[in-house]
Amino acid sequence: MLYSQLSISLLRCNIRSAPPAGALEHTNGGQLAPEADEAAAAQAAASRLRPLAAAPTAGSAAATAEPTDAQLLSGHVGGDRHAFATLVRRHYDHLWHLARRTCYNPEDAADALQEALLSAHRNAHRFRGDSAVRTWLHTIVVNACLDRIRRNKVRQTYSLDSAPAGADSDDAGYREPADPSDPIGSFEMSHVVERALATLPPDQRAALVAVDVEGYPVAEVATMLGVAEGTVKSRCARARVKLAERLDFLRDPRNRN
Repeated sequence: MLYSQLSISLLRCNIRSAPPAGALEHTNGGQLAPEADEAAAAQAAASRLRPLAAAPTAGSAAATAEPTDAQLLSGHVGGDRHAFATLVRRHYDHLWHLARRTCYNPEDAADALQEALLSAHRNAHRFRGDSAVRTWLHTIVVNACLDRIRRNKVRQTYSLDSAPAGADSDDAGYREPADPSDPIGSFEMSHVVERALATLPPDQRAALVAVDVEGYPVAEVATMLGVAEGTVKSRCARARVKLAERLDFLRDPRNRN
């Protein structure tokens, strides 16, 4: 099947753009401002991403084993001002690519990721340990992306090119190669698949990315998105059908290098 054999492997490739060279504005030498400092937090929420504090050098690394995600989060709740920055640094690239796949538009993705990390920073004490910390962060990022899309009243994410006036929203920004008989390389093919993914409704895209790209079980995705397992399955099924239609021209091996 075209979708299962080609699309999933391409969707799992990194989004082409590099992650923003930073995390939260309120990092200072690897320390995060206290939760009580709401003025600084509010300013951070409105600002752009800035570089993360430099990772510890090899010479300064402790001889003891690296703390787990759960230990870092617990340390943050307990007042360790370095712990959350370390946790963010560990998962930042993954969370950025997740935000890009869900929002597609890089500015929306950056804003949603910043909002998500602020939320995680402030609400870490609510983490109950029912899932892995990485899954908990994933959930917060996906929900922040969907909230941003809904607030902007955007059914689709933006494409790299503006959609022509009157274009169907499901097709906005998506084009097959001008000449489908021309073979396309793996880089361009990845671009085509990403653009096809961007045409999916946000809820379908979030479910598909979580299940088919990130590999989470349906039951876990249902908990993440706050919907029934059957809803996750149906969203994924509809998304797969739409992607298969968008990528049907790739069935011809002459269109692939």
